[in-house]
Amino acid sequence: MPTEPKLKRFNQNVLSKYQIYNSIFMTLPFDTITKTVVLLPLFYETCKIGFQNHEDPTTIVNTFFKKYQARRSEQSQINLLFRFIQYIERQVVLFDAVEDAAFPVVNNMEGIGTLRSLKENAQAENKTELLRQYLESFKVRIVLTAHPTQFYPGTVLGIITDLAEAIKTDNLTEINSLLGQLGKTPFFKDKKPTPYDEAVNLIWYLKNVFYHSFGGIYDYVQTNIFEDKEIENSIINIGFWPGGDRDGNPFVTPQITLDVARKLKESVIKNYIKDVKYLRRRLTFKGIRERVINLNHRLHNTLLHKELSSRITLSEFRQELKDIRDILVKEHQSLFVDKVTTLLNRTNLFGYHFASLDIRQDSRVHDQMFRALVKELIDHKTDFFSEDFFELPLNKQLNHLSEIKGIISDDIQFKDEMAINIVETIRAMKTIQDKNGEVACNRYIISNNQTTLNVLQLFAMLKVIAFGENLTADVVPLFETVTDLEASPTVMEELYTNSIYRKHLEERGNKQTIMLGFSDGTKDGGYLMANWAIFKAKEALTELSRKYNIDVIFFDGRGGPPARGGGKTHQFYASLGPTIEDKEIQLTIQGQTISSNFGTVDSSQYNMEQLISSGISNRLNDKNLEMSDEDKEVMNHLASLSYEAYVDFKKHPKFLSYLEHMSTLKYYAKTNIGSRPSKRGKSEGLVFADLRAIPFVGSWSQLKQNVPGFYGVGTALKHYEDRGEFEKVQHLFKESKFFRTLIANSMMSLSKSFFNLTRYMSEDPEYGEFWQVIYKEYETSKRLILQLTGFEELMEDEPVSKASIDVRESIVLPLLTIQQYALKKIQELEKAEVKDEEQIKTFEKMVTRSLFGNINASRNSA
Repeated sequence: MPTEPKLKRFNQNVLSKYQIYNSIFMTLPFDTITKTVVLLPLFYETCKIGFQNHEDPTTIVNTFFKKYQARRSEQSQINLLFRFIQYIERQVVLFDAVEDAAFPVVNNMEGIGTLRSLKENAQAENKTELLRQYLESFKVRIVLTAHPTQFYPGTVLGIITDLAEAIKTDNLTEINSLLGQLGKTPFFKDKKPTPYDEAVNLIWYLKNVFYHSFGGIYDYVQTNIFEDKEIENSIINIGFWPGGDRDGNPFVTPQITLDVARKLKESVIKNYIKDVKYLRRRLTFKGIRERVINLNHRLHNTLLHKELSSRITLSEFRQELKDIRDILVKEHQSLFVDKVTTLLNRTNLFGYHFASLDIRQDSRVHDQMFRALVKELIDHKTDFFSEDFFELPLNKQLNHLSEIKGIISDDIQFKDEMAINIVETIRAMKTIQDKNGEVACNRYIISNNQTTLNVLQLFAMLKVIAFGENLTADVVPLFETVTDLEASPTVMEELYTNSIYRKHLEERGNKQTIMLGFSDGTKDGGYLMANWAIFKAKEALTELSRKYNIDVIFFDGRGGPPARGGGKTHQFYASLGPTIEDKEIQLTIQGQTISSNFGTVDSSQYNMEQLISSGISNRLNDKNLEMSDEDKEVMNHLASLSYEAYVDFKKHPKFLSYLEHMSTLKYYAKTNIGSRPSKRGKSEGLVFADLRAIPFVGSWSQLKQNVPGFYGVGTALKHYEDRGEFEKVQHLFKESKFFRTLIANSMMSLSKSFFNLTRYMSEDPEYGEFWQVIYKEYETSKRLILQLTGFEELMEDEPVSKASIDVRESIVLPLLTIQQYALKKIQELEKAEVKDEEQIKTFEKMVTRSLFGNINASRNSA
């Protein structure tokens, strides 16, 4: 029987099922739900028709109450709007669950981009041995971040998982109960989570998703590509930022870092115990059963920190599994040997660390810490630094930092908080390595890295505080702004030509990891320029590293939306040519992107396979050609034009005040979803440099304007149209996968924009002209992208993604209307001669509550 088209599978298994289960949800016997569900469809229609007629949100809300609920008091009207918000939040959860349940049906789990497809293509082209060679050195690392764009509390995540499982089997009784539970479960967090809470929330995914999906991928590669032979490479691994990332987060302490590392170890051992218990039920053979029972006891003792002699080290655990497997092969006809191999593979992937905890801090904070540390070491009359160290010429400072030897005595008691923090943090790294293995915490990332001095300050501190000459940790500079990206090759060449730093790299496998920040790059330079600046930086850094025989590994700091390096991520990696090193793919995964792309075993396996396949096929593909000089010139010019347009936009006198007064920017900090502040600095007013990328991008998303994902693209394309040279851009689009991916991701941003929501702002005496500037760029970008692609409508080539976006946007349309209505009310109340503070608080709460459902529905909005 032929497979039905993907869109038809989506309509049958997602759209139809959602409508059925939503109707069940509407019939739940809760008083508040009954009244709400009767009125919500009427409110939705009022919103839909109202926006078609270019009405403003205030008029739409007032029309609804006048037409359908004329007798309600003002307070009763407000209460109903809050109930609409609560119900829509739960509709989003239901749609998430339905989509998760249908994932393996809608998506071809063995189609293009999967490991099976990769294997079969290699076989067809007689490249199987080449494929094995690549897989023996190629790695993909996804790094789960603490960035607060995930609004579901753990209780709701559990419901989504259980609901998806029940929907898979159409278990109506279970679905009914879970929908009832969903209706009663609170979504709103009364207080901010601690960094430790954030870590525990993400460890849920490690235990319930990645442990199984990554294990399954590794088993498949070993069985089907390596024909059951041992692989000398983990291929896939996980990085972890909650509890380690202290960039701008004063609440991450050295003790929290230690606590998170302990929790990671305990969590993976608990998973191993579950697997050993399964083996205990199966391996009931003489001579093996006793060994499995003993293994179970020793794992429990390790978990409970019993006396050392009763515990089991990781190497002992692995050896015992290998011995058991050998006995099964020799004496028991290899019965259940695959189950033992699966557990052995998981120990190779997850060790006793589960995920590698990265430490991250801003270079400017490091400089303060370093100065505090040096001052105290001088005060203690140590030999590490001379009293005139900071007066020395820069080259002498750099030489001293690279040549420094010795370890600070534990007897020295530091007084300065900055000095204490860096000392305890680096000692915590060493402690974690000793307890969980080196890979458990062996990277320190310097965000906002600008100079060689930034790197060597940290290099020296790592050595003198804890590691000495045996530095088992990597210093990872993070280049973010356009200026820093352009300067990055100079910084790295100074490091590569430093004999002592070079010796350190040789001891670390001759590898240097460099992180590149898409989020702040886009915030700084606009969409096209940020992506092109990173592309050029990667090319320059690849050429430089190859010159010095160093394997450079690029670690991409990506967010969920295209504006922060997200979107069709695997297409991005498949689009990189031979001028960019690609032996490893490393990227951050955060917030809703974790739940949407990796939230279930099926979606996690599928998207991870797509990433592996994009990297490997890039190397297997003979047609993977470098961009031509002519196309590079056009790309460079487009990036420059868009950059100029974006910088001019940022310089507009209303730019910051528009965000501050007309968007939800200041409400992000009130959502209690993340532990860190919403901006880096301590200034009272809004300073663009201090503004974090997440609330910046998220605020444009809430306005349904998505500026960071398209602004400047239209202006750049129009330049070529006006000069009668549009065919040059069309040639670039035809020949360059990289440019096609950029345009595809920008289309997604445009697709999620809805300017009728804020059209009323065009008549605002203060911000009307600024709104028109944004709308004009949107219209230009949309028109010329359609002309460039030859499409009739945006995302025409991705009908399923477009259909999913359309459903989600329709679900939250009433929510967005309520949000804009509340914002307008706040503006009116603020301007009143006598301010009604209670009313202002009520509508501010309404705005904050409306953030949740909209961000969860968007799945990659921030």
